[in-house]
Amino acid sequence: GKRWVRIAPPRAETEILLARAADDRQRAAIGEQGGGRVWLFLETDDFDRDHRRMIAQGIPFETTPRNEPYGRVAVWSDPWGNRWDLIEFSKTDRSGTSSTTGPG
Repeated sequence: GKRWVRIAPPRAETEILLARAADDRQRAAIGEQGGGRVWLFLETDDFDRDHRRMIAQGIPFETTPRNEPYGRVAVWSDPWGNRWDLIEFSKTDRSGTSSTTGPG
């Protein structure tokens, strides 16, 4: 049968569902779901704190932190090659990915 794990913070409105690849086609797609683009976003309320913690844990960042109109952001990769944004949205712009200059 199928098995998966659901991950979410307490009382979250969204979650991530992780499932094991079932065949060669799915295994070949691991890390390529975003087609080489950032497609996952880890939002924080304290960018500098979490960036320092992630670096201390050995998480590889592809970019240095930068300030954008929508917030502070840096790109990192998980062990499977998925590209993520660590992002703290600015207090004045909560539009996220709907912005034409948004993350990713």
